[in-house]
This record gives sequence, C-alpha cells and structure tokens, in this order.
Amino acid sequence: MRSEVRILSGANFFMILEIFCSGPAFTNSVLLGCTRSKKAAIIDAPLGSGDILIERVEAFGLDLEMLLLTHSHWDHFADMSYLKKKMRAPLYVHELDAPNLKKPGADHLPLLVPIQAVEPTGFLTDGQIIMLGELRIEVIHTPGHSPGSVCFYLPEKHTLISGDTLFQGSMGNVNFPTSNPDKMWESLALLSKLPASTRVIPGHGDETTIGAESWISNAKEYFGE
Repeated sequence: MRSEVRILSGANFFMILEIFCSGPAFTNSVLLGCTRSKKAAIIDAPLGSGDILIERVEAFGLDLEMLLLTHSHWDHFADMSYLKKKMRAPLYVHELDAPNLKKPGADHLPLLVPIQAVEPTGFLTDGQIIMLGELRIEVIHTPGHSPGSVCFYLPEKHTLISGDTLFQGSMGNVNFPTSNPDKMWESLALLSKLPASTRVIPGHGDETTIGAESWISNAKEYFGE
C-alpha cells in the first residue's frame, strides 16, 4: 500500500489530503480534512483500506463527517460497509449507482472477492455543494464508466478527485454492462473546461492535471471506435 500526504495552505484554512492505494485493482482512496474545523471525509474505500483510513483520521484528530463514493464498482466500495459501521458516518453516492451497493454484482461485473452490501444514507446530485468545514466540494455528475459516476471538485484548491472518469493518459472502461461511451465523451468534454492547472487525483494510478490531458475535449477521436 502506498500513501501520499499533502497539506496545502489557503487564505482562511488548511486542507489535509492523503491518498491510499489498496485492493486487488490498486484502487485509490482519498482522505480529505479541514484542519480548522477538524471535519473529514473519505472518498472511496477499496478492499483493505478501512483500518489505515481510520488510523489516519484518528492521527489527525479529525471528525469523520461523511463517506463519499465516486461510483459503485466493487473495487471502490469494498470497505465502505466496515467504515460506515465502525465510524458511524453517513454514506453518499449518486442515485443511479445505488443499486449496486445494496446488491453487489447488480452491475453484472464479476466480484473477485466477497463484497458486503451497504445501504447509502443519501444521494449525490450534479452541482451539489458539500461543505466540509471550510472546504467547498462541488459534485460533478460524469456518467460513462457507470451511470452514477461523479467527480469531486475543490475549486479553491484547484483539485479534482476524478474516480474512474479520468486517468493519467486514459479514462475508465466504457465496455462494462452499465457503461455508456457517448456519455463518457460528454463527461470528459465537461472536465476539459476546468482550469488547465487543476490537479487530478484518479481512482487508479498516478496524478495528472487537466492541462496535461488535452485529449479529453475530443476523447471520442482517441478512444472511440
């Protein structure tokens, strides 16, 4: 497992951002924290990430306010049931991806390991603003890889947590049973409008920036049939 720590200063607050990679698909999980309010959120929880995430929340003295999912493929929510019970934190996902949380495998993807079902507390919506202490997080609905895929954008911190919508030099698989290539092209074109300097933390692999992925405004030409 690898972890990365970033503490970025702002005019009125500090942000804690840690990235953890774990599970058989080498999936990234993100811990966000506001040091002024001590509020925290966990974004995605692959298999084997639960205990280290709890350890880091406690090490920073944070109050885990919410659990967030970029989408509901099993490799991103395998430890969410554990975290929800252990930390008594509410869990949010886009409504279109909720069925797979309640019945893992409902998306017709093979489960490589047993996955515990988990009931979402509520649903994320496009354009929704989530306040995590003094951190402002905008929900961007980016269907394509899955119907309810979302990205989490922190405009003041020039940071996008992109899940499996955008990777370094690539994008999420659009050949899965619930994927939609046409919607993916639209979602990537939408992300291309973000500032070029925006730091992108993907669901798998290393970081990139919007500017480094100039192909996303014409993704169909690169990846379409």
